[in-house]
Amino acid sequence: MAARCSKARSAKSHPRTCLRALRIFNGALKRYLTGWRGYFGFCETPSVLQRLDEWVRRRTRCFFWKQWRRGSTRLRELLARGVDRNLAVQTAGSPHNAWRLSNSPALQRALTNRLLRSLGLPTLNI
Repeated sequence: MAARCSKARSAKSHPRTCLRALRIFNGALKRYLTGWRGYFGFCETPSVLQRLDEWVRRRTRCFFWKQWRRGSTRLRELLARGVDRNLAVQTAGSPHNAWRLSNSPALQRALTNRLLRSLGLPTLNI
């Protein structure tokens, strides 16, 4: 129940169609996730926190994909982040939606967990 409420709240403060800069990580989402981790951090089911953490990272990758908008921009960003050219071309030209592509190998290589942490996205794992 609490994880469902957290996803709903996180989705409100972090809409995938919102094209603002990454100030969102320093704002409401970061405060909310940090507080949520502090409150539920010592739960007896750490797998719930792990799944929620995976969902937040996937949602963040979806946010980036939507922000890049056009295929040429997506290709340029993927190549700049070290994705193989063939995989980048295939992913940038894909007809699939942003949520499905946010779990693709290309986006996971381009937007690693380390990069997301460096941008200020807190982790829920303790």
